[in-house]
Amino acid sequence: MDDTQASTPTEAAAPAPVAAKNDRLVWIDLEMTGLDPHNDIIVEVAALVTDAQLNVLGQGVDIVVHADDERLAAMNPVVKEMHRASGLTEEIRRATATIEEAEDAVLALIAEHCDPAHPAPLAGNSIATDRSFIREYMPRLDEALHYRMIDVSSIKELARRWFPRAYFNKPQKGMKHRALADIIESIAELDYYRRSVFVADPGPTTEDAARAAAATTARFRQALDDA
Repeated sequence: MDDTQASTPTEAAAPAPVAAKNDRLVWIDLEMTGLDPHNDIIVEVAALVTDAQLNVLGQGVDIVVHADDERLAAMNPVVKEMHRASGLTEEIRRATATIEEAEDAVLALIAEHCDPAHPAPLAGNSIATDRSFIREYMPRLDEALHYRMIDVSSIKELARRWFPRAYFNKPQKGMKHRALADIIESIAELDYYRRSVFVADPGPTTEDAARAAAATTARFRQALDDA
C-alpha cells in the first residue's frame, strides 16, 4: 500500500487516559533491499500500536518508500525474487514517499496512542535488524522508542525448548513478505504464545510468585556467590 493508513482490526474506544498509554506496544516491520543498514535501504514501513492485551488501536501505517532502479538492481537474487513475487518491486517504482515522510507518519501514530513521557517498546519478530535500520534511517523514531524491545522470536525459541508441543502447533504464517502482514502475524503469534505457554489470567497469586522467586534464588545462589 502507498497510503499512510492501513486497514487493520481496531478497538473502538474513547481517548485513553495517560496511565493506560504506559502499556502500549509499537509494532514495526520493515522491508529492505538487504540486511546491511550501511549499504541497503528501507523500501516499506508498516506500524501498528496495541494495548497490553494486544488489541490494535486505531489505524496503522503502511507506506512504500521510493527507490531508484539502481538500488533495486543491486539487490541480491533472493531479495529480488521475494520483492518481485510479493508485488513490492513495482510498488516501489511507483511510490513517491520518502523515508522521512514514513518516519513522520509513524511518529504521528505513536503521538496519538502512546505517552511520550513513557516511551513504548518496539515489538516484532527478529527485530534487532529492523531496529538497526530504524537507527540508521529514522533516528527521530529511534529516540521515540524505549530502548527495550519485545521480540516474539525469543519467546518462540524458548517455547521450542520448554514447550515443544506449543511450538509445533503454532499458527502457520502466510509468508507474504509484506510489512503490514508480517506485523499482524507477529501480533497473532504473541497472542498464541500468551494463550498456550503463559500463566492464564489473572496470573500467579502473590504466594505462587513468592514461591517461584524463592526457588529461583535458591537455585542460583551458589553460582552468584561464586561469580
